Amino acid sequence: MSDYLDRLKIFLNERQQPLDVESLTADASIREYFRIIWNGRSAIACVYPEAFDPADQSYLDVTRLFTAAGLPVAEVLDFDGNCGVIVQEDLGDRILRDVMLEADEEPQARLRDEAISLIARIQAATGKAFEMNSIASRLKFDREKLEWELNFFKTHYFETFLKKPLSPDDDARLSAEFGELAEELESFASVLCHRDFHAANLMIDSQNRMRIIDHQDARIGSPAYDLVSFLLDRITYLPSREWLAEKRKYFLDVRRKLGLARLDEEEFAYEFRLQTIQRCLKAAGTFSFQSVNRGKTYFVPFIKPMFGISRRGAESLGRFPAIQEILGRELDGSDP
Repeated sequence: MSDYLDRLKIFLNERQQPLDVESLTADASIREYFRIIWNGRSAIACVYPEAFDPADQSYLDVTRLFTAAGLPVAEVLDFDGNCGVIVQEDLGDRILRDVMLEADEEPQARLRDEAISLIARIQAATGKAFEMNSIASRLKFDREKLEWELNFFKTHYFETFLKKPLSPDDDARLSAEFGELAEELESFASVLCHRDFHAANLMIDSQNRMRIIDHQDARIGSPAYDLVSFLLDRITYLPSREWLAEKRKYFLDVRRKLGLARLDEEEFAYEFRLQTIQRCLKAAGTFSFQSVNRGKTYFVPFIKPMFGISRRGAESLGRFPAIQEILGRELDGSDP
């Protein structure tokens, strides 16, 4: 923290801004966030682990893209690559996840639908991403990336978290199915995705507008990717199949109204289930890594629900027997 804070204070001194700094929690981030006073108003300073080149800094690049597409992101007020600092508009402290937990059923449903609509709006910016040659248009959820995320889960759940590596046979069976899953999902990668779209990366500002944050990792992926992330990330119980079908239909309706290519409901359900397996196992790997290596044990209760929804997806598809079996053992608490 001290290095981050030292660099921020150097930056503020150079800009002749007050040194009043409040440290903020950064969840699973390697960046540090601070609330500062900027030209007499509250702002947020994001301090990176090291210096960056503004010309190829992904947060700056994707913010330009999202702003050009009319997407509700925080305004960038200033930055300094040498200090590794970006100053942005202060959106407040109301994270959508917290707001929804406190809301009654009707406003909760309205907020959920608004967030789902934002996913469709991000996908509508796909053409602009290529037009602007955004970094996001040059990155893709290809087989290599998807498979890397699945292997990250395998390593950090079984070895880092459980400290019980898989047997060579189970490891080989999972690896084969991960390759098959990643290869098929790559074929769906066609639209702009936020890549980490969930209720902790959406804010409600002082004017009750929903705003997108943490969008620097945007890339081209499946139309189902962000929807899976939003509906299933950090759940503690498995939503019903009927509820998920209803949300998929709403999403497809919004896409259609925005003039995006029509997706068949059944075909999209298939794609959604494939993406559910990959994205939720990726999340379980992140939760395992964060809980052990960064002491963020509040992620632990979300690991097993990720297994439950992934196994159900594989069962619905009638595929991936090794994934079903190995996740089943973890859910049942049984040994091989």
